[in-house]
Amino acid sequence: MKQLICILLLFLVSETRSFDLIIDEIPDDLENLFDLEVDGFLSKPMMRNGRYQRSTLNDEDSGESVAGDDKISIYSYKVQSTITSRVVDTMIQSKVENKAKHAQNLVFDVQIPKGAFIHNFTMNINGITFTSSIREKSAARQQYAQARAKGKVAGIVRALDMENFKAELNVPGGMKVQFEIHYQEMMRRKLGSYEFIIPLQPGRLAKHLEVDVRIIEPQGLRYVHVPNSLGDHFAGITTISKGEKKAHVSFKPTVAQQRKCPTCSATAVDGNFVVTYDVQRETKAGELEIFNGYFIHYFAPDNLDPLPKNILFVIDVSGSMWGLKMKQTVEAMKTILGDLRPDDHFSVVDFNHNVRTWRDDLVAATASQKEDAKKYIQEIHPNGGTNINEALLRAIFILKEASNLGMLDPNSVSMIILVSDGDPTVGELKLTKIQKNVKQNIPEDVSLFSLGIGFDVDYDFLDRLAHENHGMAQRIFGNQETSSQMKKFYNQVSTPLLKKVEFNYPQGSVSDVTQNSFDNYFGGSEIVVAGKVDADNVQHLQSIITATSSNAELVLETLADAEGLDDFLKKEPHADPKFTEKLWAYLTINQLLAERNLAPTAALKRNLTRSILQMSLDHHIVTPFTAMLIENPERNERMLADSPQDQKRGCCPGTLGVASNDPDNSIPPWAKPTPVTKPPLSALKAPTVSTRITSVDNDPHFIIHLLKSQENICFNIDSEPGKILNLVSDPDSGIVVNGQLTGAKKHENKKLSTYFGKIGFYFKNKGLKVEVSTEMITLKDGSYSTALSWSDTGSIIRKRLLVSVKKDRSVTITVDTEMSFMVLLHRVWKNHPVNVDFLGIYIPPTNRFSPSAHGLIGQFMSEPEVHIYNERPSQDPEKPEATMAVKGHKLTVTSGLQKDYRTDHVFGTNVHCWFVHNSGKGFIDGHYKDYLVPHLYSFLKNP
Repeated sequence: MKQLICILLLFLVSETRSFDLIIDEIPDDLENLFDLEVDGFLSKPMMRNGRYQRSTLNDEDSGESVAGDDKISIYSYKVQSTITSRVVDTMIQSKVENKAKHAQNLVFDVQIPKGAFIHNFTMNINGITFTSSIREKSAARQQYAQARAKGKVAGIVRALDMENFKAELNVPGGMKVQFEIHYQEMMRRKLGSYEFIIPLQPGRLAKHLEVDVRIIEPQGLRYVHVPNSLGDHFAGITTISKGEKKAHVSFKPTVAQQRKCPTCSATAVDGNFVVTYDVQRETKAGELEIFNGYFIHYFAPDNLDPLPKNILFVIDVSGSMWGLKMKQTVEAMKTILGDLRPDDHFSVVDFNHNVRTWRDDLVAATASQKEDAKKYIQEIHPNGGTNINEALLRAIFILKEASNLGMLDPNSVSMIILVSDGDPTVGELKLTKIQKNVKQNIPEDVSLFSLGIGFDVDYDFLDRLAHENHGMAQRIFGNQETSSQMKKFYNQVSTPLLKKVEFNYPQGSVSDVTQNSFDNYFGGSEIVVAGKVDADNVQHLQSIITATSSNAELVLETLADAEGLDDFLKKEPHADPKFTEKLWAYLTINQLLAERNLAPTAALKRNLTRSILQMSLDHHIVTPFTAMLIENPERNERMLADSPQDQKRGCCPGTLGVASNDPDNSIPPWAKPTPVTKPPLSALKAPTVSTRITSVDNDPHFIIHLLKSQENICFNIDSEPGKILNLVSDPDSGIVVNGQLTGAKKHENKKLSTYFGKIGFYFKNKGLKVEVSTEMITLKDGSYSTALSWSDTGSIIRKRLLVSVKKDRSVTITVDTEMSFMVLLHRVWKNHPVNVDFLGIYIPPTNRFSPSAHGLIGQFMSEPEVHIYNERPSQDPEKPEATMAVKGHKLTVTSGLQKDYRTDHVFGTNVHCWFVHNSGKGFIDGHYKDYLVPHLYSFLKNP
């Protein structure tokens, strides 16, 4: 077997250019191939040959222990932030020691504010310092892959959706580790103030816990406030020192103050540390700041009369909004409607699988109309699917009709506010098509704002939809705070003060200016423009702003001295001397990313990608096109911090914790069932689990897990040996999964049982085919073919497709870390008179197929609305019946148990489900024979 592994490693090194290995979501089976914890850095004695750097984490740091039962001790947890004229640099540092005698998995998990850029990470392990560098993503992945193939991988680092940074190490007993991460962000003014949030979740007691925030604002500080966001437990601990232009905030709770109770070993520090402030403003034309060859123009006028609004509220009332979400939405809407001004015009569009309007045209926001709209919303009862496309087009039509009829004030601001908690399930399902429809129909002077409730919604889609139509998006957490979050968001856009705002600067004096034309300015916010200035030849910089207010066309002028800030900033030791450059880079990169999303041609998109990449490398920050390579001084031990696709679901709190010492690495995370509450009449004696996954196993038994309704629906397919059933056919993604049936050795009770003897996977875009049979696993790439045996554990990687075999148990296929499939092998006694070897397949719900996916399993990736009711006893007292309404049918279904073999490979684990009779008739589209295909890699025709 060692010879086989060596051959595979040589193959992987020679094929480095044909695939990328990403540290995010490493299949656990790779430990058998690469021996991460045996031959890698963490399990070997540390070499100390003088060339390694030494950190301050040494024996001097030892002191009174705050170690928990697991013997993990946080010596210190420090957060240091410096805000220089709205530009924030934050450092989070944690010093930890494993005081146990055995190795433990230590996790450093830090929540990064949305929109922030990570620019540095270091890690010191017993005096050996790992430092980071920013590389082009594919180059960093290739270097990491080379190190990984040689067993030179020190641990796991993940950057999850750019908002959670996670480092994981297996730490030997007695070892000390120091983590340190740096990120930068820009303060955005909302509702009249800047709110600086530090997620503070160390996860356990720390001997030294400290938050240190310094604010330097050349404009001058109006106020600095620290709300009691961590709770009354920490009242009076924070200190604030404020001067005219700078302030210092310090939070240093002792170990005793950190405890939840005097005798508790758990920490009470778990939440957000918040600092709010605002600056002095003297002129309506804003503040021009020039320093080190860059200028920043801050513009936030007030004392202006609001512009009238024309506003369409588009509200999702599908079945998934039932309960708390709808109750909170109604509460928020009643307040929002009450806040509309007399010169505003509005209407309400609500949608599920159908689209309704409270009024077919815009009406004035009189007291009676607002009360009538409140009553309409109060009487909404959520049900049905989600038709986002038609709802938005209806709202756009209403605004266009009002404009064509001359109903709109020329100085008014028009907007649509979309509230939804899920992806489209009715009408147009393709997200790119919905974006195109909206973009083609929405007038240029209309802004679209999106509110995504919860984590089932595709927030990336809502964000793109808003930004390409002059708006913005926000995720709303579906909890008791939904109403207040919605009202707070609305308040940000409820007071338009200016429209058509243009910033102008003298040609020849400035260059590389960021966006300088804006559709609207809302009260309480701030517009920021930045650029390069020829400081050697410019003594003063003039700007002219033009804008439309409620009663005039404004022309605002301001003049700034090119050296006006030099004396103050150069004497201030905590000020960031590169704050102007960093803010310019931050705005420019975000602007380029937005332009790239909207690029009409591939050539323009490539040019923008090159510009973003170069900016990222020049300014040493992690963006979607770069990755952070983390290395020791010898550059022979590496980790990779990468940013995978944005995920719908929320992630991790910023905690420092200890993972299980002996994790079950045989099962991918998505394949681990979790207990759930059973239905009332179907409470059965045997233990049950939730599949939370769709599977086909045994004779063949289909288990379809419906995420939204949290129900498992089961059916069997009775066909003939040799027939090939299509499970997934996704022509847009180029993916096919088919299963070929094999028969038992003889009939029993006049019935011949059938099972899957072969399962074929075709990844058309990669040109790869994988055939899994009960004899072997074969990977085909054109004329190239290689095979793995069930009798050994091994892996094959080609074109970023990984096939990992667990001896005589399972094979996992991972595609670009974005999709996974697990096939289980069921062996029987070879001399069994009836049974034969067979396969089962398990597909996780996180696989993101396109809306065109079909097949016996694929059709349920776009989940149908299912309503199960009238649950009643049947002739079998252990199997109650119910009526299931689905796809226009009313079916009689039976409560029962099926087997999930992922955790118990021999006996299986009971899974409760509602069984649909007659080969799934009424639940699947058409007849099961419609899913028969001629070959193992055939797409389904005309589903």
